[in-house]
Order: sequence, then structure tokens, then C-alpha cells
Amino acid sequence: MPATMKGPGIFLAQFAGDVAPFNTFDGICGWAAGHGYLGVQVPTFDPRMIDLKLAADSQAYCDDLRGTAARHGLEITELSTHLQGQLVAAHPAYDEAFDAFAPEALRGAPKARQEWAVQQMLLAAKASRRLGLNASVSFPGALAWPFLYPWPQRPAGLIETAFDELARRWRPIFDAYETEGVDVCFELHPGEDLFDGATFEMFLERVDNHPRCMINYDPSHFLLQQLDYLDFIDIYASRIGAFHVKDAEFNPTGRQGVYSGFQPWLNRAGRFRSLGDGQVDFSGIFSRLAAIGYDRWAVLEWECCLKHPEDGAREGADFIRNSIIHTTDRAFDDFAGAAADPARNRRLLGL
Repeated sequence: MPATMKGPGIFLAQFAGDVAPFNTFDGICGWAAGHGYLGVQVPTFDPRMIDLKLAADSQAYCDDLRGTAARHGLEITELSTHLQGQLVAAHPAYDEAFDAFAPEALRGAPKARQEWAVQQMLLAAKASRRLGLNASVSFPGALAWPFLYPWPQRPAGLIETAFDELARRWRPIFDAYETEGVDVCFELHPGEDLFDGATFEMFLERVDNHPRCMINYDPSHFLLQQLDYLDFIDIYASRIGAFHVKDAEFNPTGRQGVYSGFQPWLNRAGRFRSLGDGQVDFSGIFSRLAAIGYDRWAVLEWECCLKHPEDGAREGADFIRNSIIHTTDRAFDDFAGAAADPARNRRLLGL
């Protein structure tokens, strides 16, 4: 029978800060537990939450980190390398903007920054293993994104060359994660070259269907693209290795539609919302994920253009808890069934 997913978990990136309790891992774990969460997804790019190099090198440090979470009744769900993954491949148009994701000493040095990002990914693989995790969440980066809309007409082979290079950069990273027994689950997201199922397939083919190339399923980005996010679950069931529970709404007008990103978040046709305030069909999502046997974590990623984050966090825990389907271990009509009898089956078929 299908397994039951774990949760609720919460991604800490949007809540970490310089004021207690959000400025230490122990403090933020206490805060998350107080809101009813059972797991925390840890941003490895935030030194207030984790020392990634130490976690990769020291089992004792990882045991202490897990112990800190456990004292609050929490588990670590996954490590996040979104910002480092972004820097594995960055088009020059975004060099200065993405410099903020790297240490100050590497800013203005794209090649050194990219090499640092790859090393960060490798450290996260080792740290994940030491923490007893089987999945991580990340971004793949982008080389082709500036050419998303084919005007002016794209030169023949441009997109193929970009995906070939993206695959070349990620293949050895996937191999390292294979060694550690950890999946890399990409959030398919605007700004990344992998932003929907078709682009994921283009990449997957180029890495020879690598077993560690997986998906962090986030329906909010699909709703804003007007993609069928329920059908997506059935198509990519075997590749969904993580789940960001995030809501969104799409309200096109006579003035704007999908391409409304030049407006502030509040004024866009497509906006992220707190759980339950948007248009995402979470009842359908949790049912589909239960049906395919998804048994990993359901993790809140809070982003909202209206609601206060504390309210979003508090409401999100209950929303996820009430949405998780505790899967049945028997059929509802078992009471009317009969014991297995091959001879009877043949008689019923007239054989």
C-alpha cells in the first residue's frame, strides 16, 4: 500500500535573521517546534544555521546538529543549496546580481565563484550523508534563461549547447551524490534553465537519466506558468524526491498576464500566497502524492506578498498536518471479500 508522507516541515531560509530566536539554529528550532513543526529544512548558505564545511568533515558536529533539532522534537528534513546551485551555471548577464550569493572575496570573479559553488555542492553531499539524509534541494542554475523568448530568432543550436554545458557541469556532482547516497532535488523555477517538465527532460536525457537527478516539487511555480501541476505528479512520479508546500494565485487582467514580472509582487497577475490563501489545489496534490507512494517530507516554503510571516508559519503547520493523508493499509470493501481461492476464480470465469 502507499506510504504516508512526513510533515509538517518548514524551510528556514525565509525566517532566519539577526534577532533571536531566528539567529541561531537552536533558537529557530525552538520557534519552529512551538508552531507545531516536526522538521526543518536547513539553508546551507546561512552560517547562522550551519557550518557546511564542518558538517562535511565532522560526524560529531553533525550529531550535535541533529541532537539540537531532536531536543525540540524535530528532524532535519533536507539541506538546501539553492544559492550555490544557482552559481554552478550563471549567464554573464546576471554576474553582478548573483555575486551576492558568493563570499565577498569571489565577487567579480565568475570562474572562481563557479568553482566555489561546485565545491559547496560536494560539501553538501558529504554533510547530508553525515546527517543521515537521503535528499537535498537545490537550483540547477541557468545559461539559456536570457533567451527564453525567441525574439530575436535564436541561432540554431543555442539552447542545445546551453543544456549540453549544464549537463557537463552537473554530471560529476551527481556522481558525488551517488557515492554518498543522496538525491539532488531541483526546484523547477523561473530563472533556472529547468523550469518545467520539458526542460527537466532535456537535461535528464543529457545526464543519461542519472538516478540522483530528482525534482523538488513546488506547485506554486507551475500555477504561475499555467502548467497542469496535478498531471505533472503522475508524469514524474519516479523523480519527485522532495516537496515544497507553497501557494500562489494567478489573476490575469486586460493589462497583464503571465509576463508581469516588472510589477512589484503585490501588483502582479501571478503572486505567491500563504497556504490556503491562493488557488493551488492542495487536496488534489496531497491525494496524488499519496497515490504514488511519496513518503518523504512536506515542507512549507513561506512566501507571501500580503501576510505576515509569523502568521504564515503558524497557519502553515496546521494546513500541512491536516492535508497529509494517512494512507490506509486495507481496502474499504474488504469486509465483503472472500478468501483467495484459485479454483473458485476459474469457476466464476466459466473455465
